[in-house]
Amino acid sequence: MRTGCLQPRWNAEARSRHSLQNDLRASIGRDEFEILYQTAFDATTGQALGAEALVRWCHPVRGTVEPDQFIPIAEEIGLIVPLGERVLRRACMDAITWPPHVKVAVNLSALQFRAGKLLETVSSALADSGLAPGRLELEITESVLLQKNADNLEMLHEFKNLGISIVLDDFGTGYSSLSYLRSFPFDKIKIDKSFVSELTERAECVAIVDAVTALGRGLNILTTAEGVETEEQFSLLRASGVDQVQGFLFSHPCTASEIEFDLAAAPAKGGKAA
Repeated sequence: MRTGCLQPRWNAEARSRHSLQNDLRASIGRDEFEILYQTAFDATTGQALGAEALVRWCHPVRGTVEPDQFIPIAEEIGLIVPLGERVLRRACMDAITWPPHVKVAVNLSALQFRAGKLLETVSSALADSGLAPGRLELEITESVLLQKNADNLEMLHEFKNLGISIVLDDFGTGYSSLSYLRSFPFDKIKIDKSFVSELTERAECVAIVDAVTALGRGLNILTTAEGVETEEQFSLLRASGVDQVQGFLFSHPCTASEIEFDLAAAPAKGGKAA
């Protein structure tokens, strides 16, 4: 009886998911995706150093669809490769108009590595936009290194040889984060927001952040704290020696035309960017 009661709900969820898949396929041709950027600041000087590209789906009926709702589906049905290429190309084109010291960060999916031709795609995006390779950061998660480890590591080295920075995202949430720091010379590690959000409540989170920043200094790897939302969190992060900070305390995601790199918005000034 319990299974019978749940069946209508399961059917409704399946129909909803199928509808979302169909909409997502159509959305690529209609170019319904918007790229927003969230700025990262130097934790000591307050200088804006970069901005992370974040994709949103502007559905004509559903409204704004967040990445956690459609990215897994895009990966499941094979649309993450064309979508990822669009985000990369748009981000490079936007970044060429920014101050020359500001980098743009783009997230890569493990499926983009598996599909092949990623090196050619990135090289083409840089060439077409005119963006210097040194101004591009490619953010990956542990999943990239779990799949076809040797091949993916080789490709990451090829990106590094071009002058592109490689960032290990969501550091500390996977099983093998530390071992990957030994196998590849990352330029930056991003401390996951799950640790930052509980800095003021849990002493172990402070200890973890302190350990990661010390590790970064020892390995000559920059550290960025994600999801900083309060002055108290920021104070603890500065005390730990984190290099860069990113979060709602300093800037909310905005379009390329709205983004500002004014020092007045920087953390050292104690202000917030709307």
